[in-house]
Amino acid sequence: MNAPTDPAGKTFDRPRERLFRLGADALSDAELLALLLRTGARPAGAVDAAAALLRRSGGLSGLARRVGPELMASPGVGPAKAASVLAALELGRRIAGRRLSEGAPFRSPADVFAHFHPHLRDASQERFAVVLLDGRHRILREEVISLGTLTASLVHPREVFRPALRACAAALILVHNHPSGDPTPSPEDREVTERLVAAGELLGVRILDHVIVAERGYHSFREAGALETSP
Repeated sequence: MNAPTDPAGKTFDRPRERLFRLGADALSDAELLALLLRTGARPAGAVDAAAALLRRSGGLSGLARRVGPELMASPGVGPAKAASVLAALELGRRIAGRRLSEGAPFRSPADVFAHFHPHLRDASQERFAVVLLDGRHRILREEVISLGTLTASLVHPREVFRPALRACAAALILVHNHPSGDPTPSPEDREVTERLVAAGELLGVRILDHVIVAERGYHSFREAGALETSP
């Protein structure tokens, strides 16, 4: 079978054929993305659509921050193709991270960072989550509490401790991200932490740590000595 050609008559090697012949690492970002999009009437159409989507997104890091409607604003990308891209990105995040497994003991803020970093490093806004722990500091589950800039009004003790009380959790780990890439805590971060620690003492639910996740690393209030570490 003759190799496909573009409108100018130039031989075009399909990304799928290059993938099997040379391996995935030989493909460009646009070619890999084209395999997910699978669009275009001519062989090069999917690569053109993928390249356009990458340009609109600002590369792979920008693409990872896109949501469905933003992807579908690019020509040739409908709901099904946008879903394929979002699913592939999520699979990549899950492979890149070390998951916090239900029933596993909390060991260190580094484990929290490894779990949340693939999901939060590309987020365009701050997300505040809690990890619920039992009396032996084993992981019960995690819950996202709020989206948006971290403030005392947005992260209210009522919203933070409601899932803990519902699950009979004995302790919590607070987690939020800094889209700026710098994990250094702000005055608001410190204020919210102090407020939640005080609320936890009244409710009998201990705050073990508050971990700020960012592209350039993490900050642990516990490791910095801002939280008591004794049982």
